Amino acid sequence: MILDLQNIFKDYQQDKLVVPVLKDVSLQVEEGEYVAIMGPSGSGKTTLMNIIGCLDRPTSGTYQLAGEDVLKCKDKDMSDLRLRSIGFVFQSFQLLARQSALENVALPLSYAGIKKKERKERAAQALERVGLGDRVTFKPTQLSGGQKQRVAIARAMVNHPKILLADEPTGALDSKSGEQIMELFQKLNEEGVTIVMITHDPKIASRAKRIVHIIDGMITEGDSKEEENE
Repeated sequence: MILDLQNIFKDYQQDKLVVPVLKDVSLQVEEGEYVAIMGPSGSGKTTLMNIIGCLDRPTSGTYQLAGEDVLKCKDKDMSDLRLRSIGFVFQSFQLLARQSALENVALPLSYAGIKKKERKERAAQALERVGLGDRVTFKPTQLSGGQKQRVAIARAMVNHPKILLADEPTGALDSKSGEQIMELFQKLNEEGVTIVMITHDPKIASRAKRIVHIIDGMITEGDSKEEENE
């Protein structure tokens, strides 16, 4: 079990009002799984993603990530756990405009204290893995949307994280580029990468091996993808 969330509640305070966002959410993901968390805007999926990604803490509940009790971690320990265990892919790529593809991919390694020579080697390997071995010196302005997302995926994978966490990864792409990114995710999953993807798009969700629905802060799960397509 790589990810085990149990009885997660998340409330936000607005003035004197308590607003419940997640309501008794439990979710388990096995190593090597490819799971889509699907829900409309306002369903709580972004809040859930932030908790899975160790960017936020729940109001109550338990969270084990690769055997570690996340909620017992202090903020610094949580930051270290996030760096070691989770690779993030965002809809908006989040690349540094003045840095080359290689420098963008190497960034998490510099945070991890890896020496410069090894950083460059590992970043180049990660770019090769996503089909951009010939674009290492290119800056984001010289890349297409699909290529930017590939750089972002290489950056997410360069630290060999336990989970790849993708938030609407095709949301800013045209359909052809989106399809290529989905094919890349499938390839990475076949290589053993655990993927948790947040999406509102049924077509994108259908590429995962398991679909979890979140509506009004509560999770429901279909029996199979075939059921989704009926």
